[in-house]
Amino acid sequence: MEEKKNKNGEAKLMKGNEALAEAAIRAKIDAYFGYPITPQSEVLEYLEREIPKRSGLVLQAESEIASINMIYGAAGAGARVMTSSSGPGISLMQEGLSYIASAQLPCLVVNVVRGGPGLGTIQPSQGDYFQAVKGGGHGDYHLIVLAPASVQEMADFVFEGFRLAEKYRNPAMILTDGALGQMMEKVIQPEEGSLPKIKTPWATTGKTKDRDHNIITSLFIKPEEMESVNHQLQEKYRKIERDEVRFEEIKTNDAEIILVAFGLSSRICQKTVDLGREKGIKIGLLRPITLYPYPYKRLNELADQVDFMMSVEMNAGQMVEDVKLAVEGKVPVYFTGRMGGMIPSPDDVLHEIESIIEKQNVLQD
Repeated sequence: MEEKKNKNGEAKLMKGNEALAEAAIRAKIDAYFGYPITPQSEVLEYLEREIPKRSGLVLQAESEIASINMIYGAAGAGARVMTSSSGPGISLMQEGLSYIASAQLPCLVVNVVRGGPGLGTIQPSQGDYFQAVKGGGHGDYHLIVLAPASVQEMADFVFEGFRLAEKYRNPAMILTDGALGQMMEKVIQPEEGSLPKIKTPWATTGKTKDRDHNIITSLFIKPEEMESVNHQLQEKYRKIERDEVRFEEIKTNDAEIILVAFGLSSRICQKTVDLGREKGIKIGLLRPITLYPYPYKRLNELADQVDFMMSVEMNAGQMVEDVKLAVEGKVPVYFTGRMGGMIPSPDDVLHEIESIIEKQNVLQD
């Protein structure tokens, strides 16, 4: 990953969860509400230790349900707010997230994913992809979803997540995993205070003489009103899909095979690309950085030049459905991955590619 420098140029060895928490302080959050769960508890622990020395409020709520509803209330009052959890906790937050999306309030939610389903394991996973990008709660809504692949991006995406959430008045999520959360790498933190606070004329901070009451709600009993809100949301989502797609390409120019992977899986696939090219197999990698909005258009373009694509994930095959939608049947799309906290190795991925090539050659003969 390209190393970034702020004007202070100070690098520090940090754990992913702690780098994220430090970035939140530097983003000048007004409040964090959360509940501990492995493998993300360091976020809460770091904030409880550091925020009292600086600025902001940190509160351990009685549950994840309480946390997300505190986020709802504080965001409605115009505060810059954040919560974090892992799979089971994020599941408990889904009702509140749907309310926040409908009420069009900005906030940042962090999911440090662990293996599931159920209580599962504390080992890393990408099994919450569907929950994050397809809407885990009820109704027609989307979160903006960012997928970091390094400790540096764990910090950077806090700022980016708040920028996008506040620009669109929409909840944003950082979807990471237990390995990135626990991993220690060199990180250069964003400059403290470099993310300006936005104006919030819609916030429920008390009526003034020059305007009517501000009302924050997700309840619209009349169907005409509910449909109108839905039209507003869909118009916003189309704008996000048009303007905010982010991805990274590695050696795709001459690639005959494209790997598609996000987060930790993309780091594994970078090594697979190198191993394959040492054997004369022209492999490239597309890493979606935003999982919503998704880089459908670029994947469709790449499908015109390659023999096949393979989605590499730490789950049973979730993002592969979006890859198939993107390529519109132009080329075969395969999947490989591990589940339950197991992580595929670069050699595992390369072996799958070589097996497919061998089968294709047999069919051609």
